[in-house]
Amino acid sequence: MEDRPPPDLRTHQPHSARMYDYLLGGKDHYTVDSEAAEKALTAFPMLRTAARENRKFLGRAVRYLVREAGIRQFIDLGSGLPTAENVHQVAQSADPGAHVVYVDNDPIVLVHGSALLARDARTAVIQGDIRAPRAVLDHPQTRALIDFERPVGVLAVAVLHFVADEEDPEGIVRVLREAVPPGSHFILSHATADIAPEAAMGVQRAYRSQGVPLTLRGRERFTEFFAGLELVEPGVQVVCDWRATEPEHRRPDHADVSWYGGIGRLAAG
Repeated sequence: MEDRPPPDLRTHQPHSARMYDYLLGGKDHYTVDSEAAEKALTAFPMLRTAARENRKFLGRAVRYLVREAGIRQFIDLGSGLPTAENVHQVAQSADPGAHVVYVDNDPIVLVHGSALLARDARTAVIQGDIRAPRAVLDHPQTRALIDFERPVGVLAVAVLHFVADEEDPEGIVRVLREAVPPGSHFILSHATADIAPEAAMGVQRAYRSQGVPLTLRGRERFTEFFAGLELVEPGVQVVCDWRATEPEHRRPDHADVSWYGGIGRLAAG
C-alpha cells in the first residue's frame, strides 16, 4: 500500500470551526484558536452566548424538519467539530434511520469526526468547502447517503458569513437549491451588525486580523439568501426567538446574540 503523507492540520493558524468549538466550551481546538477567539470576545463579550443560541436554533430547526416537514436526510455545510446536539443526534433521536453528511474544510474536522462516527453507517464526514458546492454534491459519500429524488435538509448554519461577497454566497445557495427536489428545506443562520453595530464590527475586525474571513450582513441581505424558497413561519428572526421554547423574559437580549436565522422551503414548480 502506498504511504500517504499525513494531512496538513493547519494548527499554526486559527480556524473558524475550532474557534466556534472553543466558544461552545469544547475541547477540540488549539491555543491559536482560543487566543483568536479571546480577541473576538474582547470586542463582544457575549459572543459565547451568541454561539450557544445559534446552536440551540440549529437543534430546534432540525427537530422541526424531522417532526413536521418529514425530512430524513441532511447535508450540514460548514458543520464544524462534533459537539453535543449535532444534527445526526437530533435527527436520529426522532428517526433512527435519518442520514447525515457533515461537510467542513478543516482537515481536523475530518479526522476527529470520522473517528467518532466510524460505526454509524447512516452518517459521514467529508472534507469539502461550501464555496465549491458542486464538489460537495458530487462527493461519493454524499451520493451514497443522500437520495436526491427525495427532499433534503440543507444546513448552512454560521457559515455563510465566512463567504465573502466576491465569492457569491447567493450563487452558492442557488446551486444547492437547484440540486435538490421540491420539499427540500434550507436552514440558514448568519451573524449581523444590525443590532449592536460597534461590538459586532469589533468582532469582524478581530476575526479578520487573525486571518479568519468574516463578513457581517444585515437582515435584508440575509433574507436574499432565501430567494426561490418559501420562508417557514416565523420567517427570519434573531436565532434566540425562532420558534423559541423559553419564555421571552428568559431569552438573551438581541444585542447579545446578533445572529439571524430562518428556514426556507423549496416548493414544487
